Amino acid sequence: MFDAALRPYVDRVTDPVGRWCVARGISASMVTVIGFAFGLAAVLAIAMGMMLVAFVLILLNRFCDGLDGAVARASAPTDFGGFLDIVFDFIFYAMVPFGFALCDHANALAACFLIVSFFGTAVSFLAFAVMAERRGISSRERGVKSFYYLGGLTEGGETIILLLAMTVMPQWFVYFAFGFGTLCWITAASRILEARKLLG
Repeated sequence: MFDAALRPYVDRVTDPVGRWCVARGISASMVTVIGFAFGLAAVLAIAMGMMLVAFVLILLNRFCDGLDGAVARASAPTDFGGFLDIVFDFIFYAMVPFGFALCDHANALAACFLIVSFFGTAVSFLAFAVMAERRGISSRERGVKSFYYLGGLTEGGETIILLLAMTVMPQWFVYFAFGFGTLCWITAASRILEARKLLG
């Protein structure tokens, strides 16, 4: 919901760093992989109950997620880079609630609900992107992207806030998971309606 509004501010921070990386031979895919490694380390920290460490690692993961796009813009974006970025993003999102289930088995049901809800938003997002590509539909509202980004209540910015809040208040995980999961389903439904309008 906030991604389009935040994009110019994010770019102001990441674009200079992206140019610095390109000047030193660091590719966008390298940044994506490093970010994913931070994400996996965050999941391990969550599973071990090390929430402050997880908080920092999630921030590093999300910074790399913004930085890889800046590196790509400063060099030569590739289709594989765009593919790798979104695949690692969705794996990371699903792994975080799994980490909370490992940390405390009482979180398992809520974690399953959130993971399935992420699946709903992911499928609605990616399926529309495929159809938009076939129809030649494009948008730069969220910056230059590898494919069409269809918005909703639960975009990247909201998901980052959720993940960080979970590490700050892990005792509220169940409420966060069920609440945000419900918003994910509203997002998926709104995307289906939007797709009906644009593709029907």
